Amino acid sequence: MHRQPNPDNRSNNVERLQDMVQNTIENMEKAEATMANAGPEERQAIEEKNERRRESIEGMREEIRDEARARENGEI
Repeated sequence: MHRQPNPDNRSNNVERLQDMVQNTIENMEKAEATMANAGPEERQAIEEKNERRRESIEGMREEIRDEARARENGEI
């Protein structure tokens, strides 16, 4: 049985991406809170992961701007 993929539904992308940004920020805050009890290696790993999270957030924010622009232009 061959299944067809679901059609692309972009109508809620802005909200979904905003939720993802908020969740990522919360994860960063939790990680920073655990750094107080972390050893040097674990602290460095947390810092590196949070840096990747910051980069991810920037990408998601750019995508939010693109999706909002598309919504304003009636593309969605």
